[in-house]
Amino acid sequence: MREYSIHTLKNGIRVVHNHVTSTKIVHCGIMLDIGSRDENLENQGIAHFWEHMAFKGTRKRKAFHILNRLESLGGELNAFTDKEKILFFASIRDDYFERALELLTDITFESMFPSGQIERERHVILEEMSMYVDDPDGSLQDEFDTVVYAGHPMGMNILGTKKTVGAFRHADFKAFVKKHIDTRRIVFSVTGNIKEEEVMRLAEKHLGPIQRIISTQQRKKFIGYKPKEVILKRPIKQSRCAIGSPSYSLQDAKRGSFYLLNNILGGSGMNSRLNLSLREKHGFVYSIGSSFTPFTDTGLFVITFGTEPSQLVKSVKLVKEELRKLREEKMGVKQLSSAKEQIMGQVAMAEESNISFMMMMARSILDLGKIQSLEEIFSRIQSTTAEDIMKMSNEMFDEKKLSYLMMEPEKLT
Repeated sequence: MREYSIHTLKNGIRVVHNHVTSTKIVHCGIMLDIGSRDENLENQGIAHFWEHMAFKGTRKRKAFHILNRLESLGGELNAFTDKEKILFFASIRDDYFERALELLTDITFESMFPSGQIERERHVILEEMSMYVDDPDGSLQDEFDTVVYAGHPMGMNILGTKKTVGAFRHADFKAFVKKHIDTRRIVFSVTGNIKEEEVMRLAEKHLGPIQRIISTQQRKKFIGYKPKEVILKRPIKQSRCAIGSPSYSLQDAKRGSFYLLNNILGGSGMNSRLNLSLREKHGFVYSIGSSFTPFTDTGLFVITFGTEPSQLVKSVKLVKEELRKLREEKMGVKQLSSAKEQIMGQVAMAEESNISFMMMMARSILDLGKIQSLEEIFSRIQSTTAEDIMKMSNEMFDEKKLSYLMMEPEKLT
């Protein structure tokens, strides 16, 4: 089990630290509990745009100086935005930990959103949109989010739309940041060969002076799901398909067991039921999988695959058959035990990555207020029974509750 410490600064920012002595690299990041679901129809895409703009100038640095600050030392500076989080993070030799922390603090809290840079970055994001449109596998997930979370911010594309991205100005970024940032919902996460005392000394030095900020914004909860079947025509050769529905949230006790069930059905292993049926037995797909992503008040379960248009109907039928088996056929003792060992091994290996652990710590503190140990995770997995698997399967894999998105090739005229 990895050891970690959590401290809270006077302004509400939490610092979580994991001391790893066997490395010369420190990974650290500032995670904010802000994402695309905090937007509306008029400003969708602004959280992601903010992430880009953080690198384009602060009160004391221009874009080049930001990018060169760590890269000149062989380090890396990066960021991402998802539906509920923004993370600014860095990886650098531990000798330069303070430099990374100071830079992350600067771009997170002191961005100036210069107008000239907004115009340049606007074109970059529009190109990013075009890239995703040209990638049917990537756009399939975004399109499916819109189907499942119709009419809710969770269903909006993280990148926004061409109209909204084309309209953002300096004042829009300042207003969004002011409205949503809350120091109580910010975590600075560190993993590397830096002692706890040093982490806290430097966190107090650089993050401590940040003014305490409290936001009164409340996220709109997702309700009113209605299953749908949607067919889209795209300039592609293969048909793409997504099948799924809302699922368990981060607060749901069934979350851990559903990770196990999802892994049995269509996890990363080549021995998943969907892979064995559609690829190994019938040769209908190159790859197929299912995923489960829990959020604060909902979750998303989705199966995705691509196949020849002539095999789409048969492939969907095979997927439904595997879902039926899980609903109606109780798993054997050996089969379930093997499935548990498989996912516990995957979880343990995932924890070996220091950068992934740094991100996980930050997210867990924001979402759960704690970090679950491997022992806790394993205990929940081990306690899952065959009856639990059947019950969850009937809750989540009921055909009447599933939505379907078919992305089919356009007919040439």
